[in-house]
This record gives sequence, structure tokens and C-alpha cells, in this order.
Amino acid sequence: MKFVDQAEISIESGKGGDGMVAFRREKYVPAGGPAGGNGGYGGSVILVAVDHLQTLLDFKFARHFKAEDGKRGGPKNMTGASGSDRIIPVPCGTTIYDAETGDLLADLVLPQQKFCVAKGGKGGLGNRFFLSNQNRAPDYALPGLPGELKQLRLELKLLAEVGIIGLPNAGKSTLISSLSAAKPKVADYPFTTLVPNLGVVRKPTGDGTVFADIPGLIEGAHQGAGLGHEFLRHIERTRILVHLVDVTDADPGENYQTIQQELMAYGRGLSDRPQIVALNKVDAVDLDEISTQAMVNQLNQASGSEVLLISAVARIGLDTLMQKVWDLLDQLPPPLDLEQPEEPVRLSLELSETPLLSSNPDY
Repeated sequence: MKFVDQAEISIESGKGGDGMVAFRREKYVPAGGPAGGNGGYGGSVILVAVDHLQTLLDFKFARHFKAEDGKRGGPKNMTGASGSDRIIPVPCGTTIYDAETGDLLADLVLPQQKFCVAKGGKGGLGNRFFLSNQNRAPDYALPGLPGELKQLRLELKLLAEVGIIGLPNAGKSTLISSLSAAKPKVADYPFTTLVPNLGVVRKPTGDGTVFADIPGLIEGAHQGAGLGHEFLRHIERTRILVHLVDVTDADPGENYQTIQQELMAYGRGLSDRPQIVALNKVDAVDLDEISTQAMVNQLNQASGSEVLLISAVARIGLDTLMQKVWDLLDQLPPPLDLEQPEEPVRLSLELSETPLLSSNPDY
């Protein structure tokens, strides 16, 4: 399945039905009076987060979504039927932006979280509504209000507690394949991984924790170099980062600083995220060599914490790494409870008061 994490779509809510001009014409009723009904509400466009979708691929083929228009009012004071709402499923972790202004409209994280992005138009009033002592036979009605038309930009940010970062060919895919049942592509050349990979790693308590293998970053990634910043957004939701450094590189210390500078340049608090630094591929070097010990000491000072020595392919030091991950996760505030769906936080009063389901007003 192709991984797509960005898409632009246009949405349009339904137009309200027109009000009707009608009069009662019944046998033995000499003065029937107006009896035109109101038009129905137009359908709204609602985005719903679902957990069975993992990508925005569907929006590459369908870009325009329209809700049903409301029906015209009928005779005998009958109100027209309301249009059906258009429900659009999106993956959990989808952020919704106004494509024209760039404003963030909603962030759908929890399953079944809903956001009404366009409210249906109000139905027009029938001539029965305009009956008064001064106007006993109104012969006019109001048209329904048009729906809303918006251009949206959807961005998917993966939901993972632990992100694995590092330069290309640092062994990130090998590590996630060793820790979980994920089977990413693994090869001995840079940029093997072109899309993020997710893997579920079991805690000692039996609970599952999602790890994300973020494609290799290089210097200038925050400006679009290499795979660019396309996948940096997927680190934003992680609680901790596992930073892999290849011990066989010419200057592992410089490689560590390169990734740190990219995180700082990208911003959004990534450089402040708790990190576990691990020297990978230690099975390929002699740890007793003076140069190797100097390298480890250099990374200890740069990271401000003890650097772990691991080998993802030989499964050396993975138990120690995972124990440190679990300990660090336990020290952090608990993540968002995915068992308690809540309404997404809306960023304006107008959106927060928008009903999710259309209904006819009480005239």
C-alpha cells in the first residue's frame, strides 16, 4: 500500500431547500389561506477519525466531496427533507488546515473523533410563515441559503510513542524489525527506507507500544534536502526519541550533532524531546580500542547522558535499550487516553458551536 501523508481536497455542504408558495384548496373551505412549507436543511460535511485507515491515499483519487442539498418545502405546511450529511473517514492523527489561509481547523487524534468542517445551508421559509393580520395571502417564499465551499489541506502525523531517528543507513529499520513484527526493507545502502514504518513492541506488562522508524535525515532536511521535512512531522507526536548513531562511520560525533541541529532548526519542540542515544553496529568494531572508547566518551559528553552500545542485527544490548525506554516512558506524563473519545479542540467559537448533525429550526 502506498504511503500518502498529505492531500488537498475541496468540500461543499448542501444548499438549503427553497420555501414553497401554496394555498389550501379544500372543498367546503372557502378561505384556505397560505400553506407553503419550509425548505429542509442542507447536509453538513463531517470528518471522522477511524483506526482502520493508515494513509491518505484515498484522497489522491477523490478530491471533491459534497453533501446532499435540502429538499423544497411542500404544500399543506410540509417541511422539506433535510439533506444527508457527508461523512468523510480519515486516519487517526490527521490535522485539518484551511488551504487558503493556512489556519489549523482541527486535529483528529482519537478514534471516532468528529469535526463538522462545513455546515449545511438553512432552508428557506414558505409563505405560511409570512401570514399576518396585514397580509392574509402572502404569495412569496424565501430561497434556501447556499452551503459552504472550502479548500482543505490534510496532513497525517503518525501516532507513535517512540520515534527512531538517525542518519541514513544507521540501522533504524533493522532495529524496528528486531524489536517488533514489522518487516521494513533493509539493505546496505542509504535511503533504503522511503516511508515511515510502524511496529508494535510489547512491554513486559503485555501492553503494546508503537515505534516509528523515521526515514533517514541528512543535513538541511528541515529545508527540504534529501527526503526533506516531509517526515519530520511524524516525530512531533512521539514522546521519546531513540537516536541511532553508526559506530562504523568516520565521525559518529559529527553525525550526532547533524541530527540535533536538524531537530533544532525544524523547531516544534523536537530538540527538547527526551532522547536515548545508542551506538549501533558494535559487532563490527573492537570496543577495546582506544579510538572507540574516545568516541563513546565524546558522545556521552555531547548527549549529556550515557550512550548505549547495541547491535540491532546481532541483538546485542537490546534488552538494556528497551528497559531504558520503558523506564523513561513511565517517568513521562501519561499519553492521551485512546479509550475515551472526545470532541476535537476547535480553534474558534464559531466552530465549537457548529452542530454535527443538521436539524430543522423551530419556526
